[in-house]
Amino acid sequence: MAEVQVPTLGESITEATLGEWLKKPGDAVAQDEPIASLETDKVSVEVPSPVAGVMGQQLVAVGDTVNVGGVIAVVEEGGAAATPAPASAPAAPAPTATGEQSGPGEQVREVGAAALSPSVRRAILEHHVDPTTVQGTGRDGRITKDDVVAAAQNKPAPAAAAPAPAASPAPSAAAATGERKEERVRMTRLRQTVAKRLKEAQNSAALLTTFNDVDMTAVMEARAKYKDLFEKKHGVRLGFMGFFVKAACQALKDIPAVNAQIQGDEIVYHDYADISVAVSAPQGLVVPVIRDADRMSVAQVERTIGDFGKRAKDGSLKMEEMKGGTFTISNGGVFGSLMSTPIINPPQSAVLGLHRIEERPVVRDGQIVIRPMMYLALSYDHRLIDGREAVTFLVALKNAIEDPTRLLIDL
Repeated sequence: MAEVQVPTLGESITEATLGEWLKKPGDAVAQDEPIASLETDKVSVEVPSPVAGVMGQQLVAVGDTVNVGGVIAVVEEGGAAATPAPASAPAAPAPTATGEQSGPGEQVREVGAAALSPSVRRAILEHHVDPTTVQGTGRDGRITKDDVVAAAQNKPAPAAAAPAPAASPAPSAAAATGERKEERVRMTRLRQTVAKRLKEAQNSAALLTTFNDVDMTAVMEARAKYKDLFEKKHGVRLGFMGFFVKAACQALKDIPAVNAQIQGDEIVYHDYADISVAVSAPQGLVVPVIRDADRMSVAQVERTIGDFGKRAKDGSLKMEEMKGGTFTISNGGVFGSLMSTPIINPPQSAVLGLHRIEERPVVRDGQIVIRPMMYLALSYDHRLIDGREAVTFLVALKNAIEDPTRLLIDL
């Protein structure tokens, strides 16, 4: 019998939350095969089996806090997995007293709590999706929250109900009393950490946000003209983030205070730009870092962001990829945001918020014309960055996006 211990999770991280069990008691496991997933402050970490054998007793439940080095399960070495007795085709769920099939709650229990993470179980209940019909796209075919949402969107509309009989049954007790239901779901460790860090930023920094708008015509025309050649040569799609990351790096070089940090009673200036980019993951937004983005080409930036997005979805981002960063870019426009006031990511001193592109009337050469416009928002720590520097940074960014040639000749 071998004990399964919580592995080292990274510098200064001593505990985690058990997110889900990937193996059930009696399942055969190979050496180094993942048997559980832990949620840390930043990413999910898989726990491998130390030996080959059969999954034994699970000593902690999903949602429990575990410490580094703690024992969470045992594996019976060299045993044979329990073989279920042969059975005929699974019987249909038994109808309820009203003739209805079991609801999402019962179906979640049928699939097994260990097979679904807390966020996935909640999504199933919210969207009333049968988990047994969802095709998982996560690691090892596991169901993700995005899979549940997609299944809900593709779910066919229910068939029209048969005409009600003349004598209607009495209303249910819940309907008669107007009962309203509530559900309590424990915050994930990631959400707890996000809440704590954002509140610390508000408490410690003198936050201020300044706005500008940018005409996206030139970038959109360049993208439309070169996107096919770009993808053919570099193997990655040409998006807008590549332009904004390069424009931000150039503006950070001109306004170094925006790329600096306060440490104690000192200001630390960086001669490099490590850009944190917010990407969507099943458990929420994560912020991996593009190291030395100022030395990268647009193609390298787009390739790195695409890789981050893919690995954020399957939970394979590494902790070291989430650490550091001198400046953050958050693109709320992909979700339809028109304007926002983003909060800085400590110890960084500024964050750039991008928003949706929207055609609006603007004045050009005395004429009212329609242009694809985007609002930009720069939130910054006023203890370090003055309003003049913040506005100058946004203007430099705006000029580079409206005239991308500036990026080539360093203007």
